[in-house]
Amino acid sequence: MGVKGHMQKQTKAIRIQSSRSKNREHSVPLYLTSSFTFEDAEMGRAMFAEEIEGNIYSRYQNPNVDEFQAKMAMLENTEEALAFSSGMAAIFGAFGGLLKSGDHVVASKALFGSALQILNKILPKWGITCTYVDGADLKQWHEAIQENTKMLFCESPSNPGLELVDIEALSELKAINSNLILAVDNCFATPVISNPADFGADLVLHSATKFIDGQGRVLGGVVCGKKALIDEIRFFARHTGPSLSAFNAWILSKSIETLQIRMERHCENAFKIAKALSTNAQISKVNYPFLESHAQYDLAKKQMKMGGAIVTIDVKGGFEAVNEMSKHLKIASISPNLGDSRTIITHPASTTHSKLPAADRAEVGITEGLVRIAVGLESVEDLIEDFEQALAKVGVLVGV
Repeated sequence: MGVKGHMQKQTKAIRIQSSRSKNREHSVPLYLTSSFTFEDAEMGRAMFAEEIEGNIYSRYQNPNVDEFQAKMAMLENTEEALAFSSGMAAIFGAFGGLLKSGDHVVASKALFGSALQILNKILPKWGITCTYVDGADLKQWHEAIQENTKMLFCESPSNPGLELVDIEALSELKAINSNLILAVDNCFATPVISNPADFGADLVLHSATKFIDGQGRVLGGVVCGKKALIDEIRFFARHTGPSLSAFNAWILSKSIETLQIRMERHCENAFKIAKALSTNAQISKVNYPFLESHAQYDLAKKQMKMGGAIVTIDVKGGFEAVNEMSKHLKIASISPNLGDSRTIITHPASTTHSKLPAADRAEVGITEGLVRIAVGLESVEDLIEDFEQALAKVGVLVGV
């Protein structure tokens, strides 16, 4: 699976492959097997004793999964990567593998709803506590760190508010406590746009279901990071079983081959849509990291190569207006997912973040009129026309 170090990432993303079989296949085959055989009993003993490496059981290791992991570690500039059955399994695996009773987490308030549920309702059962801070306020991070703080956790950009965290500045807080682990969810940016490990992150997490797949087909997750940390998470995952299927790994590995060119088009479309909708009378606010109006524009330019594929708009008239707009859209799909080749809109307040108290939603900018647009790969002219005609009908409804 080796690739010459001087090659560009795009070349490596295509050329990293599991070893060819005797059949000399060009595309890596699917290894749809639950287990693998040993040449003799001694080989089995040595593998279970971890004296030699090799495939034992697909819950532990599989050639398709290995290939996907190798590509993700390469893309994120980390020592290793470990794949999971979903993005939430990856987040829970990082928590479960590295935290113990009595540990404390400091996390940004701006997190995906399911991550908040783990921190609020599941980890406390095991004596693990969490303090939430404004992700953009470094002073709050500093003040929240306790003697038993083990992990700093954030999304950058966040879902759905597109809040950024200064990863480099946050990594410097690890000097307070050498045991601190900085974990960054990089799902919205992808490794094409940002590499948190370059700014000091110890772990980088992804829901591979999103842009890594890119076509809304399979579930997957991955944690990239330092070998010592991945080894601890691997022990947890090996014995609890949130393994990625060989089929999904095969799909995701092939998808990575086009990740660079897909993200370039996603971002180009998103930037044009953000600019076009920023003057729409029916919208009170457009949020996009590479718009100069974004509160953290300078930080976005520092940490991100492009602005990403997510745009949020705040539609005047709240949920009623959003619902009316959704009825008139002819191209965009209405779904809780994102990262597809097809443009998707989501109303976070009533779906992905509906379990959060209204006050908590308001604190991170999730209003009743907020719409998350996961911009796809369609013709951007068609997308802009579609949103404008749907918003025009909403304007008639609410008198704007």
